[in-house]
Amino acid sequence: MSEYKRITEMPSNFNDLEFMDTNVILSSINEEDKKIAAAVEKEIPSITKLVDALVERFNKGGRMFYIGAGTSGRLGILDASEIPPTYGMPYDRVIGLIAGGDIAIRKAVENAEDDPDQAWKDLIAYGINENDAVVGIAASGTTPYVIGGVKEAKAKGLLTACVTNNPGSPLAEAVEIPIAVNVGPEFVTGSTRMKSGTSQKLVLNMISTALMIKIGRVKGNKMVNMQLSNIKLVDRGTRYLVEELNLDYKEAETLLKKFGSVKKVIDAQKG
Repeated sequence: MSEYKRITEMPSNFNDLEFMDTNVILSSINEEDKKIAAAVEKEIPSITKLVDALVERFNKGGRMFYIGAGTSGRLGILDASEIPPTYGMPYDRVIGLIAGGDIAIRKAVENAEDDPDQAWKDLIAYGINENDAVVGIAASGTTPYVIGGVKEAKAKGLLTACVTNNPGSPLAEAVEIPIAVNVGPEFVTGSTRMKSGTSQKLVLNMISTALMIKIGRVKGNKMVNMQLSNIKLVDRGTRYLVEELNLDYKEAETLLKKFGSVKKVIDAQKG
């Protein structure tokens, strides 16, 4: 392992936070947040490489697993859980796993992230295979649960990648495709739920959205495969059809309810 600077543990650019006026606190946080998108931009080549590799595997029936602990694990689960309703994908294609299991989504589980063997145990419960990909998420890049999981996955021939905020960290060195977003020190020293977490959310949005577009789950700029699970989404789908097929609203709504998805209506009408 090469030497690396633990950026996520560096002292804040601000001090005496408890004496700051509320407006100064908020303005200072906002100034720090403005640095995030530029840091993510520098990692677009690595994100591109990952998405293209994922497309190849998804077209063979592969899956993507996010593994993480704490905030990072929760962000992976959030991203994974939004894929089925947004893009109509089965729940078993993008999967988020968190150290400590589902209870850790809401409550911290003591020492759960310290077991380097548990992530692989969690993964093999899903019958993981060589068409799958494992993306480890850890701001520090040192979480044993995540590092152990990607190392074992890589040894078994799976595609491995990571989203971290410490370039050159053990996690970044353990995977094929490291995405290391250097957002600098946090406003509250070491509080990686802030800039680091925000950068991770941006990167995960980019990975999953680009993947869904590339495998055909979007038409034009519309979510044509979204689940019609409430009135708002039925209305959205109906308006998509009005725009795409030049139908009146009632006819579009009737067709949408009959076929069950925007894409199926479009295919039927244009087929």
